[in-house]
Amino acid sequence: MPMSIPVLDQLDRRLRRREALVALGGAGLAGVLGAAAPLRGGGTAEAASCVLTPEVTEGPYWIDTSLTRRNITEGRPGLPLEVVFSVQNAKTCQAMKGADVEIWHCDAGGEYSGYESLSQGGGPRASGAQGGGHQAPTSSTHYLRGHQKSDAKGRAEFLTVFPGWYRGRTPHIHLKVHVGGRVVHTGQVFFNERTTAAVYRQSPYRTHGQPDTLHAADSIFRQAGGSSAVLRLARRSGSRKGYRGHITLGVATS
Repeated sequence: MPMSIPVLDQLDRRLRRREALVALGGAGLAGVLGAAAPLRGGGTAEAASCVLTPEVTEGPYWIDTSLTRRNITEGRPGLPLEVVFSVQNAKTCQAMKGADVEIWHCDAGGEYSGYESLSQGGGPRASGAQGGGHQAPTSSTHYLRGHQKSDAKGRAEFLTVFPGWYRGRTPHIHLKVHVGGRVVHTGQVFFNERTTAAVYRQSPYRTHGQPDTLHAADSIFRQAGGSSAVLRLARRSGSRKGYRGHITLGVATS
C-alpha cells in the first residue's frame, strides 16, 4: 500500500537532517553556531555544533603560565573585545564545567608578549608565521595571555582587545583547553574580514594598516575549519565600545 503524503514528508525531512549531520561530521567542522538547544547537563548548546573542533598548531609564541584572570589586557591599547568560549564534550554534547581555557594573541601592533625582540617591522618575523617550532621567550611580559575555568554552562569569558596582525597570517587568537591537567584541544579562532577591516581603520590599528594575508591564503584558517572557526561578533550593548564574540568548542577528553 503506498505511503501517504504526510508520511513521505516526514521521511524526507528526516533524510535531509541526517544528510546535513553526516556532511558536518565528515568535514570535521566545529563551532557551527545556530539556534540554541537545551543540554542534558544544563545550559544551552548551538544547533549542529556537537562535533569535534579541529586541532591546529599552537604556533611558536606560547608561554606556559598559570595566569587565571578574566581581564588579560594589562593596559594594552586597542578596541575592547569580550570573548566567550562554550566548551562541550564532542561525544555527548554536554557542557563541560571546570575546563581550563587558555588564550593568547598579539596586540594592536602585531606584538606578542614575551617576544618583542623577535619582531620585525611591527610583528613577529615572517619565518614560522604559519606555525613552526616553539621559541624561547625573550622578555618577562605576559599581556594578552590568560586562563579561565568554564562555568556550569561550559562558558569561559575573557576581556581583551581586538588583536592586530603580522606578516603571513590572518588575524587570530590562539587557545588551548585543559581538562584534568591535560591539554585536550589546541586551536585558533578568527574574525569576520569585513569587521576586521573596519576595526583596523581606527586608532591604534590604522598606523599598522590592513593585514597582508586574507583567510583564503592562510593554511591554518583552513585547517581550523574555515568559517566554522570564525567568532560570532556583536557590538557590546549600551555605551560600551567594542565587540563581544562567541564560539563553541567541541573537545574530546578520551
